[in-house]
Amino acid sequence: MAGERDLATLLRDLRPTLNPGRYVYCTLPTKVPAGLRPVATVAEPEGVTVVVAQEEADALGLRYTYVAAWITLRVHSALEAVGLTAAVATRLAEDGISCNLMAGYHHDHLFVAADDADRAVRALEDLSARAA
Repeated sequence: MAGERDLATLLRDLRPTLNPGRYVYCTLPTKVPAGLRPVATVAEPEGVTVVVAQEEADALGLRYTYVAAWITLRVHSALEAVGLTAAVATRLAEDGISCNLMAGYHHDHLFVAADDADRAVRALEDLSARAA
């Protein structure tokens, strides 16, 4: 099934879902070590960034400075859809909430400061309700 491209439909059908747990960003000098189960990775010239469950990072002694909540937008967004990232980021910025957004094939995923999780979900639900 193809992802949705229409911005009005995307916003109306956001269905933000807070995933359980806390997540942290860690940077590694080379590849992801065997046994580490990141929910996201980004390879950069400076090293590999991984987003992992906080308890996994703690168990492995990985350093981090940012503790996040993970919100999944349950709408199946097309990768070529225009405006969703801007609308979501703008709405959260209105409430002073920073977000780090990653696109998966089926859904968009936001990592917000753990303490802002509930406010972020409410803001996104408000954005969706206004689009309905």
